[in-house]
Amino acid sequence: MNYFIEGLQGSGKSTLLQKLSKRRGDYTVIREGDYSPVELAWCARVNGAEYQEILTKYSDIRSRIEEKTVSEGESKIICYTRVATDIPGFYKELGQFEIYHGLVSYDAFKSIVLSRFEKWNQDKNLFECSLFQNIVEDMILFRQATDEEIIAFYRLVRRALEGKGVHIVYLKTEDIRSSLDAVRKERSDDQGNELWFSMLRAYFNESPYAKAHALADEDGIITHLAHRQALELRICEELFPGETTILISKEYTDDDIARLPG
Repeated sequence: MNYFIEGLQGSGKSTLLQKLSKRRGDYTVIREGDYSPVELAWCARVNGAEYQEILTKYSDIRSRIEEKTVSEGESKIICYTRVATDIPGFYKELGQFEIYHGLVSYDAFKSIVLSRFEKWNQDKNLFECSLFQNIVEDMILFRQATDEEIIAFYRLVRRALEGKGVHIVYLKTEDIRSSLDAVRKERSDDQGNELWFSMLRAYFNESPYAKAHALADEDGIITHLAHRQALELRICEELFPGETTILISKEYTDDDIARLPG
């Protein structure tokens, strides 16, 4: 069995991951930003020449970059947010090599995502938001895909996952505004500056989808998240029947976790 823990930002995925890992001590925990066989969030995907240019430019931290790099054929996957540095511009530059945020063509995006799911053939993994969040956000916000186009894409994902022992644990957020307010406070600095929410707001406001639909700031983000959650739950219902457990965010019990299959 492999578990995909999914849900909106602030739904408690990291907490559930920690609780589930205690019950499945022999499982590998893969958090967002770690190297993952299926997901590339917060990772730069570069070719050999680009990798050498990065190592040369950031020679002072070369060993740290190499430590957080995995070779995949002709590509190098750099888990750049796991590289500790205060060099100005490093994270921003490496972020331009992600596959999300509309940074690669749709054909390349589709090929990369599907090929990773197809090639993956492991067991006993706990994945944090590796199936929906980054893919769906990219398709809605930057490619302005319709719900039906996204459903069609996930039919291909479902086919790629056939027979691989997958179970989705989806944390459904009942009150998105209250949940967002809570995580804004949790992810503020000692002076009360909402660093995380400021980044989320800028990311959302600058997306083609937000501009095209005249959405912005907190109300716009909540409208988008409500739409995204409804779509993800529809994907679970239509494409992963019998392979999804829906828990209410922050209201589930240890018994609910114990009843998960596997």
